[in-house]
Amino acid sequence: MIGFRSAAPSNTSSKAALRKSKLTPRGTRPNLTRPARLAHASPMSDRTDKGDGELGILARRKIEAAIIAPIYDEMRRALGEEKARDILSRAIRRAAIDAGAEMAARAEGEADLEGFKAILPLWTKDDALTIEVIDDGPGVFDFNVTRCRYAETYRAMGLGDIGDILSCNRDGAFCEGYDPRITLTRTQTLMRGASHCDFRYRSRAQTSS
Repeated sequence: MIGFRSAAPSNTSSKAALRKSKLTPRGTRPNLTRPARLAHASPMSDRTDKGDGELGILARRKIEAAIIAPIYDEMRRALGEEKARDILSRAIRRAAIDAGAEMAARAEGEADLEGFKAILPLWTKDDALTIEVIDDGPGVFDFNVTRCRYAETYRAMGLGDIGDILSCNRDGAFCEGYDPRITLTRTQTLMRGASHCDFRYRSRAQTSS
């Protein structure tokens, strides 16, 4: 993404969780693989079970995409591409909101932005994302994704044209279910051909206090 300065270290418990997960400042290549203690994975969701033996989100997304692809092709032939994309988008969005709500219900601490920081390794497991943290202060979580294996996987499967629906569009919807006070601003993605994805999370609860 663009040259930003990394946030200064903090002694809060959320920062400790991030350090344990190897979130590092700009210029390094973190490998976040520690799963959070959440349970009961299911198709079309980002929930995960305990233990490193459980399929990571990247592996599950690949399985889901292989199932969705022929269904989407049939919808596109029957309804046209615009209508097919709209139906798929609404279905994925609903699944992401439900996944966020389910994960919040199973959270061991408060389901807020600090809790979200602690579970980020769920999405980076299996080197799925390479990120550069810009700022992770109270009520703020900014990072750039410089490599996205989700995008690479969808392109390799010939699904690059709907990769944004299958993956990128879940991010903001997940927050709605997990904690509606969290907002995501993102102006570009690797999926759409940019040099990086610029994730900028804010918590209205913490930034307004």
